[in-house]
Amino acid sequence: MSPTFPALVPSSIPQAEWQAQPGDRIVVDTKANEGYLIHQDGRALSFPVATGQRRYVCYIGRCYNATTPERTWQIQKKDIKGDHITFGPSGRFLRLFYKDESTAYGFHEYGFEDRMFDDQPRFKSMGCIIVKKDMMDILDKTFAVNEGNVNVVTKFGVSEPDNLALKTSS
Repeated sequence: MSPTFPALVPSSIPQAEWQAQPGDRIVVDTKANEGYLIHQDGRALSFPVATGQRRYVCYIGRCYNATTPERTWQIQKKDIKGDHITFGPSGRFLRLFYKDESTAYGFHEYGFEDRMFDDQPRFKSMGCIIVKKDMMDILDKTFAVNEGNVNVVTKFGVSEPDNLALKTSS
């Protein structure tokens, strides 16, 4: 059963004032490369993301379409990776699970953050969702407050009036 996401209300919370809460969830618009961290009351924090390259790639011994899939997922695990270029200085990787199965997808930082986020469009990852360090700090706290289970939806295009109610194909 997929989680329901309330519509994003016009009021949003500035990043400096955001406090992780139980029930927070994440929506990622892979068309606009924008993420939304949403409280249960619908207030949200928007943040830039870099998502998958919209082409086939060969990476770490696999060839696949690097486009970030449209899905309903859960973050269920936090890993620390040793590759501090791919996974940023902290190496934090919040792994996405699909239908309770671990996937290769997740949220992480990138070692050259400025380069990743300065260029447009931001379809630059190998399928994962890349965020800036300050946003990774917030996502890490969200994961902890939600006791290791955060609902996530990735969708190509989020528009009004359906905004973030998000019914996606799984």
